[in-house]
Amino acid sequence: MAGLFLASFVAATLLPLGSEAVLAAMALAGWEPLGLFAAATLGNWAGGMSTYALGRWGSPERLAKRMPGEGPVMELWRRRAGRWGPWLALLCWAPLVGDLIALLLGLFRVSWRPVALLMGLGKAARYALVLWVVGPWA
Repeated sequence: MAGLFLASFVAATLLPLGSEAVLAAMALAGWEPLGLFAAATLGNWAGGMSTYALGRWGSPERLAKRMPGEGPVMELWRRRAGRWGPWLALLCWAPLVGDLIALLLGLFRVSWRPVALLMGLGKAARYALVLWVVGPWA
């Protein structure tokens, strides 16, 4: 379970790694589904919140210099964060953009409590779906 937690944690950072395959393989090997669900969800949530924290403690100016499109892209995300706020955290599970959403929510200082809750719900739903698809909860 520690390996799944670690894979899920790393997958929620800016490093490219997918934890769904690890979860599915362990589920198909007969590991207990509720433990798998808890380890994957908690690991991925902790990784997502660490990415949020990096954004929160980061400099918007430094990040803007590294973003394609710089000003216009950052302004687009600033408006989205202003409009949707912590609800965007429900999408932190999404491939390619989820980690960026977590980073930007921190960068734009969206309140951490609702972000933590909604991020956890989104990630839990994703892992429940993976377990449902591979069969242990079917």
